Amino acid sequence: MRNVIFIAPPAAGKGTISDYLIKHLGYKHLSVGDLLRKEVSLNTPLGQELDEIMKSGKLVSDDIAVKLVSQELAKISNSPFIIDGFPRVLSQALKLDEMLVSNNITNNCLIYLDISLDEALKRVLNRVICPKCQRSYSLNNDLFKPKTEGICDDCHTALTTRKDDNADSFKKRFATYLENTIPVLEHYRSQSNFYELDATLSSEELIKEVLKIIKSEADQ
Repeated sequence: MRNVIFIAPPAAGKGTISDYLIKHLGYKHLSVGDLLRKEVSLNTPLGQELDEIMKSGKLVSDDIAVKLVSQELAKISNSPFIIDGFPRVLSQALKLDEMLVSNNITNNCLIYLDISLDEALKRVLNRVICPKCQRSYSLNNDLFKPKTEGICDDCHTALTTRKDDNADSFKKRFATYLENTIPVLEHYRSQSNFYELDATLSSEELIKEVLKIIKSEADQ
């Protein structure tokens, strides 16, 4: 199986796809967003700084993001992995290229999930998450609702919403993401391992498309 690097705006569905790959194919999940939120929950000085940055809808600095990704890549053994939430700007993409080469990691694919602001906002305003295991649920999609209202299926923790899952903050995050991602897409689009998928497809259809990519490429 190929390693997956997701390039996608917030609420494009990468979390749902990642959950599937983790549970059914044994992928390791390197989510920069989860790492940042964990730091915030610990209420460290860095966590307090990150909390303000995330509430404002701005991106964290390259130094912080690169350090987190580098540390996590070093922990991954031979399992296929997912990188979620990185790279977000061209400088991070170049750093990631260097990290993959230095770690002799070559079996990768980059998947861009394309979604509009209106569709993404509708999703995020109906999203709840588990603060313990980070699994996310959709309140307006029967396939992804928790079995028991307000309770995580996996660890039975009370579900909550993310601090930055409100309309104003999300619109800023989405606009910032798109503005910074254009150079990243230009950097990767000419590469044979780059794929673009329509994120408005159903979750089942998106997962099927991703499986085609990671399985067919791995078998070549």
